Amino acid sequence: MVMDTLQIRMNKALLKRVDKLVKSGIYSNRSDVLRDAVRRFVWEKEVGSINHKGTSVREVRKIREKLSKETADLEKINNL
Repeated sequence: MVMDTLQIRMNKALLKRVDKLVKSGIYSNRSDVLRDAVRRFVWEKEVGSINHKGTSVREVRKIREKLSKETADLEKINNL
């Protein structure tokens, strides 16, 4: 998959937190942290647009609960 390059700036405190996630082994590198953060942000915005009535909210809650119990396959996530 071909990806575009994006340059960002962030303060040192936030960058240290990103590096801590990489150092802990949760992520392979800074790019993985940022890709995951953007995916989660976009997903939250899309889910947040669902009307809070009916079965859609229950379905989202079920999915969130299921995902919270699973271990993350970083290779699979990075290939989304």
